[in-house]
Amino acid sequence: MQTSDRISRLGFGVFDRNDRLKDAYRRSSKGSNGFSLVDLSLGSSDIAPPPAAIAAIEESLGLFDSSTYCLHAATRPFRETVSEWCKWRFGIDVDASREVLFLVGSQEGTAHLPLAILNPGDRGLILDPSYPSHRGGMVLANASIQSLQLSFENNWHPNFGLLSSSHLDQLRMMTLGFPHNPTATVGHQSFIDEVMDLGVRHDFVVAHDNPYVDLALEGESPVLLRSKGWRERGIEFFSFSKAWCMGGFRMAFAIGAEPLISALKKIKSVVDFNQSLALQQGAIAALTKAPDWPIHVRNVYMERRDRTIRALTSIGWNVPIPSMSLYLWMPIPNWAKERGFDDEHLAAELLDKTGIALTPGSGFGAGGANWLRLALVLPSEELELAVARLKPWWNEQS
Repeated sequence: MQTSDRISRLGFGVFDRNDRLKDAYRRSSKGSNGFSLVDLSLGSSDIAPPPAAIAAIEESLGLFDSSTYCLHAATRPFRETVSEWCKWRFGIDVDASREVLFLVGSQEGTAHLPLAILNPGDRGLILDPSYPSHRGGMVLANASIQSLQLSFENNWHPNFGLLSSSHLDQLRMMTLGFPHNPTATVGHQSFIDEVMDLGVRHDFVVAHDNPYVDLALEGESPVLLRSKGWRERGIEFFSFSKAWCMGGFRMAFAIGAEPLISALKKIKSVVDFNQSLALQQGAIAALTKAPDWPIHVRNVYMERRDRTIRALTSIGWNVPIPSMSLYLWMPIPNWAKERGFDDEHLAAELLDKTGIALTPGSGFGAGGANWLRLALVLPSEELELAVARLKPWWNEQS
């Protein structure tokens, strides 16, 4: 049966490929060595959400309107809470009616925005590596996708000086995100200020994907809302999935220039309704009753980062210390390169021989080739046990 060309261009995303490999591993009597699966391939936290958020959801579930469709107007209490949180968190006033939009996860927002902004063939720029929805949304919009390469040698920092003035004049949209997934680099406010200034001067939209804003372990997370010009051509995406550990509830929001919020709202109006009002009550409680929950989460991840890196170092795997929590961004070892392993092959071998699932870096773009992403989504003791399980296989290979 015929399918669209865009489906072919999308291919199978790295999380889908990993999901099929993990499912096959589970069904094969726990792999060739009998190990149970240790899934460190997704940033899906094992930390519970704030109790106040769960209590608010439970209290609201039995109400009739929690099981009915929720259109945009009904999200007003949520949007007003976001406006108040934004003033508290960043010292910035935003209009709940015109500049805030409820989302079913920030991935939904970043993937749908190009449909609202770009015509077929328009140029969109992403970082390489970057989160898959940044590219995927532009593929769905039939955009001409350009990429700005990041590198370990430059600390995974973008160099906008590589973009000529004529190139910038042809852009219609740029999507980026710091703290950066997958490299776990916090970045600097100057990155965002510079690209927002370029967007205003060269007439392109700047979309900043910021679900990790509260999870910087070093320095201050950059925020587009602090950059001059965001009310002209900027939009920023925030999520409850990471800092409030509510990924499965699929709730997020965008704050941005009124024309961008309006355009994205139109796309959403024909694609989906909103999450249950009961879930929105949980999000409201997270922002109002547990605004400091991210501090607790950040401290947990910091301990996990430090202990896991020490364990990996002890077996000879030298891993850079990330400045953002939740992930380790790990170069494949020299012995693997000498044997001709790339990141996809090494990840598959790790899964088959040890039962440990990581994410191949090339799934985030060519710039992630020969790197692996490890999500710190288990207690420290279990992460150390995973490294101990890895050690005999490592020693055999190296």
